[in-house]
Amino acid sequence: MKDLTPVAGVRSTFGTKGLAANVPAESDPLVTRLERRGALVMGKTNTPEFGAGGNTFNEVFGATFNPYDTRRNAGGSSGGAAVSLATGALWLSHGSDHGGSLRTPAAYCGVVGLRTSPGLVAKSSLTGFVGEGVEGPMARSVTDCALFLDAMCGFDPRAPLSFPPPDTPYQEAIQTPLAPRIGWAPDLGGFAPVDADMADHLARAMARLDQTGAEVEEACPALPNLERTYHQLRGFMWTANFAKAPKSLTRHFKPTLRDNLAYGLSLGAEEFAEAQLGRSLIYDNMRVFLDRYDVLACPVVGNMPHAQSEEWVREVGGQSLSGYMDWLRFAFLATTAGLPAMSIPVGFSSDGLPVGLQLIGPPRGEAKLLSVAKWIEEALGGPNGPIDPVTPSR
Repeated sequence: MKDLTPVAGVRSTFGTKGLAANVPAESDPLVTRLERRGALVMGKTNTPEFGAGGNTFNEVFGATFNPYDTRRNAGGSSGGAAVSLATGALWLSHGSDHGGSLRTPAAYCGVVGLRTSPGLVAKSSLTGFVGEGVEGPMARSVTDCALFLDAMCGFDPRAPLSFPPPDTPYQEAIQTPLAPRIGWAPDLGGFAPVDADMADHLARAMARLDQTGAEVEEACPALPNLERTYHQLRGFMWTANFAKAPKSLTRHFKPTLRDNLAYGLSLGAEEFAEAQLGRSLIYDNMRVFLDRYDVLACPVVGNMPHAQSEEWVREVGGQSLSGYMDWLRFAFLATTAGLPAMSIPVGFSSDGLPVGLQLIGPPRGEAKLLSVAKWIEEALGGPNGPIDPVTPSR
């Protein structure tokens, strides 16, 4: 389990010094649900402090490195989960996602990560009505991801946002995947920059899918005020989580986490209303778009994994970035619209680094999303097997 989710009797630190010795008496509802269904919790996986960041390191356990090149970033905030899969330490691994925290490490480590629809996987009720942050499965293949999602989903009255599982299990829904209709948005209509090597690799992957039988069209819906709306929603999330937190906890926060909270506290009622109206418009545009296409495909991130020692990359596609969330802009859409999304491997760069493709599905459309991902995985010769970590000599 990712170390943002309490497990009874197991040290659960949330990646922060203020909880370095925390051993909870009760497990999160997700943990108890999985254990009732036969899961064995093997341990906790590393995360940035309270999940804030796309680079997994903290002052409790240190840094997590990319197994394909141990000088590089493994992604975050579910970086430990992704590495546990890529190295074969675990078969299934739990993650969570607000700003790409499942999707980025899955892409950087060559595994599959699924950001679920709000309410599909019940979570604890402390901030249970805040639906932007969700739990989800990570695995080395789409089939394993579907299996894990079947075990994770289900109604739980302890969670305010919680829905029953689908009538057809996800494992069954992906048995006969059909060639999909894909709306391909290489930079989300100019919303996010992309490095040339990433753009070239993904363009080749999409051309191969088109040649294999998929119907691929370059298209993107209108996404008015997506950046502002996402940041407002994210700010309210941080405020809900930490506005009343004791100073014994917040005094340990790293600078980027303090900045997140300060921004949230600066927002008012007008911004709250603006965010809700803005996300509804984006949702409606995506709903119409996904009536025409099975999925929207776009990059997970705009760059290959950078040096782990650099908390966040400062430039992508020749564009200077002002903060770590600028680097993760491709994650904003699915989170803001409340749609399921996943990262699947689509090959390797010239340096041997994994490349991920993001797929965004229709409302509560995990079955269709997984089916499309399964078709793409088979078309491109996946899934990837586990590896031993690589430390280049140069």
